[in-house]
Amino acid sequence: MKNKRTFLISGGGTGGHIFPAIAIGKALQLKYPESTIEFVGAKDKMEMQKVPEAGFKIHGLWISGIDRKLSLKNFSFPFKLLSSLWKSYKIIKKIKPSAVIGVGGFASGPLLYVANVLGIPTLVQEQNSYPGITNKLLSKKADKICVAFDNMERFFPKEKIVITGNPIRQELLNSNKTVEQAREHFGLINESTVLIIGGSLGARTINQAIAKDLKLFEQKGIQVIWQTGKSYSEKHSVYGIQTTFIKEMDLAYQAADLIISRAGASSLSELSALGKASILVPSPNVTEDHQTKNAMAMVEKDAAEIIRDHEALEKLVSFALQLIDDKNRIEFLQSNAKLLGKTNATELIVQEIECLISQ
Repeated sequence: MKNKRTFLISGGGTGGHIFPAIAIGKALQLKYPESTIEFVGAKDKMEMQKVPEAGFKIHGLWISGIDRKLSLKNFSFPFKLLSSLWKSYKIIKKIKPSAVIGVGGFASGPLLYVANVLGIPTLVQEQNSYPGITNKLLSKKADKICVAFDNMERFFPKEKIVITGNPIRQELLNSNKTVEQAREHFGLINESTVLIIGGSLGARTINQAIAKDLKLFEQKGIQVIWQTGKSYSEKHSVYGIQTTFIKEMDLAYQAADLIISRAGASSLSELSALGKASILVPSPNVTEDHQTKNAMAMVEKDAAEIIRDHEALEKLVSFALQLIDDKNRIEFLQSNAKLLGKTNATELIVQEIECLISQ
């Protein structure tokens, strides 16, 4: 049967990899309803929980990255790699995928490497303006590379690159709730609201800055929805909605007038697709400072504001309070962000997968 296909999707470690992977999986499910779609992740990472919650089966590999500092953990890496290569081989031979898709993260490496050796079509999806080492290595043999930023031929073979944008969770795009309904869901009244998100694992500097000056939001009557991330789960104050993870992100985005966020590529894609005003605090702990490069792509087009990580403790909350009072600036940022938004990235990526499996 033409529509009866099998796909393997790999990647994870953070929500920035997992949610685009799930978005691609759901889009393939719609395109090929009779298909089998399974995931491959790293055993101890959050994809092992989030992917089954989305309704997909996932296989776990014993794999992790190499610590850049001298560490005893690095001695186990060759054994983890060999184990993951062998398990990837067994998974592929059993499932016989029509195509294998990698979205970044440790597990993508072994799986796509084995797929390439076995002659199975592979597609790499790179979310950031500066790719990680896994996708750089995989790009040499991948058939297609879907990217969200211009000038990626610096890192990847030009003839393989397709600019698609980053996949957006469909539930974010399909939300039909009003601002009032979204705020009511969180037990808030219809007043100015700030959403604070530091990624699925949390952002230490953002959390410290918010904890330090949370009382200023309360004094100004600004409501707060604060996703601390699982790494920073302690309760800082009784003010506002505080949680380690927000499941109903569509409602959280809808409720917010202003969003404070790291500058991971997936977050920026969501902010622009939804037309949200934001203050970006790029993480300094990433390869080649790529979050700052991501953020500046929006800041230079007046689609977001930026506070550097080293400034956040002193400036972040006071700047947020000043900005949320400036309704004209908020509306200006919203409209410019919306102009940058790409809402059809997932469909474009599925089209590229279609081309691969029809050859």
